[in-house]
Amino acid sequence: MTVGIIGHYKCGEHDMGEYHPENGKRLTAISDQLIRSGLDYVVRQFDAKPIDKSLISLAHTQEYIDFVFNNAPNEDDETFSVGPDALMNSKTLTSILLSAGAAIDGVDLVMNKTLSSAFCATRPPGHHAEHDKGMGFCFFNNVAIAAAYARDKYKLKRVAIVDFDVHHGNGTEDIVKNYFPLVDDKSDGAYLFCSSYQYPFYPFDIKESDTPPIINTPLAATTKGEGFRKAISEHWLPALNKFKPEMIFISAGFDAHIEDDMSHVSLTEADYRWVTDELKIIAQEHAQGRIVSVLEGGYHLGALGRSVVAHINGLIGN
Repeated sequence: MTVGIIGHYKCGEHDMGEYHPENGKRLTAISDQLIRSGLDYVVRQFDAKPIDKSLISLAHTQEYIDFVFNNAPNEDDETFSVGPDALMNSKTLTSILLSAGAAIDGVDLVMNKTLSSAFCATRPPGHHAEHDKGMGFCFFNNVAIAAAYARDKYKLKRVAIVDFDVHHGNGTEDIVKNYFPLVDDKSDGAYLFCSSYQYPFYPFDIKESDTPPIINTPLAATTKGEGFRKAISEHWLPALNKFKPEMIFISAGFDAHIEDDMSHVSLTEADYRWVTDELKIIAQEHAQGRIVSVLEGGYHLGALGRSVVAHINGLIGN
């Protein structure tokens, strides 16, 4: 088995305005760096399929889903704001459905053993989208939908979501804490969510936690690789090994890179490779190696491309 990359060129067409950091050039930078590294010949590449609308309700209220669909612009010059810094244009709904669909495809490809693990090179990101609202560049929570899908379709009992984006995955925490129990009243202990993030920083209202199902690990703005690795080793890894996930989902944000001016945390490609290696060890121990990783942040194009290559090399084991 091998690692796969799932994406679609139409994910690059969603546009929140000139000079916005979350733009289609991010996907081009990743593709270019994969070619330079030679990984495009090593991984298998798949075109994402749009998600079935009914699956979105695994992580979002029907009212919010209808709100997004009913207000999606049809004309090229129209826009609609779903929430703070979550602006739709006429191409956005297609991108949203492909981005969420890629994560679903990743689950199917890994569970049917076509792939050992998958990386979804898609946008818009999703980890700020709460169960009933979008915000922070995010509309639907791709990784939360996919995690719920893995439990629902494949009857997995324990699913872990880990998030090393520099911004806290508030949307994923909200869904795990406040919405998943409504989907399945037997969901206690079914999910573990681990998030590292710069603090204080957007979205600001976050509580540190070492109590499952939420492991929130704040990082000071001065944090470098050594501090990041120490925090993950002390907080995430013991919780994950105790939880024994049957599948691991990664919200893979690369905006904590030292070259990315979105934040002040100073990580490098080596740190992203390290955390990928550690998660792969846990996946091999408890989850038959099953990992689905979904792109979140990362806005310095060069650093993003190199970091994704490091991450994928970790998934491969190069």
